[in-house]
Amino acid sequence: MAQPRAVIELFTSQGCSSCPPADKMMGSWSKDPTLIALSLPVDYWDYLGWKDTLASHSFSQRQRAYSEARGDRAVYTPQIVVDGVQHAVGSNDEEVRRAIEVAGARANVLAVPVGITGKDGSYSVALGRTNLKGEVWVVPVERQAKVVIERGENTGQTVTYSNVARGFRKIADYDGAATTLALKSEDVSAPGADSFVVLVQATTGGKPSEILGAAMQR
Repeated sequence: MAQPRAVIELFTSQGCSSCPPADKMMGSWSKDPTLIALSLPVDYWDYLGWKDTLASHSFSQRQRAYSEARGDRAVYTPQIVVDGVQHAVGSNDEEVRRAIEVAGARANVLAVPVGITGKDGSYSVALGRTNLKGEVWVVPVERQAKVVIERGENTGQTVTYSNVARGFRKIADYDGAATTLALKSEDVSAPGADSFVVLVQATTGGKPSEILGAAMQR
């Protein structure tokens, strides 16, 4: 199975007036079979008058942890984080493409082969052998979520969100050995989820950093 050329995570919010163009762009990214594109709605703009219906506080924490691992403290919406290491303005196509190139040039990024097999709730994940170490995460995904925003900065807009993460679940540690993991139904299930992504991710000081491998159940 061909490995992705990048994993992009869009930190977005229904309460952010600058986010709809990035959400629209994610519709295109999510259709690119060479990319794994995830939308992670954050909750820190909820005070502006509209509570994001897809947001998770854990996504806000993940975004902040990324910034701390990078050392730049840059947290904003719409923000795309590429391969866990490079950030870009989520609505700037050229900037995102440049970030994909820069992140992809790092030696360990997406160096772990990851394959998903199975169907109908019974899946296995094969991880290839490398000299790297990280954590294995399953991310249930809702491929498309259409939301009518009734209040706040985007009042009256209907926005379609692509590949919305519906949780992050650590299922194993990766020590560099080739291995196959069996996924339980509860690993891949979540309200609204109709697909899932597997990430192998390194950590820096307990915070997420390079994405070492990834695959999506298409």
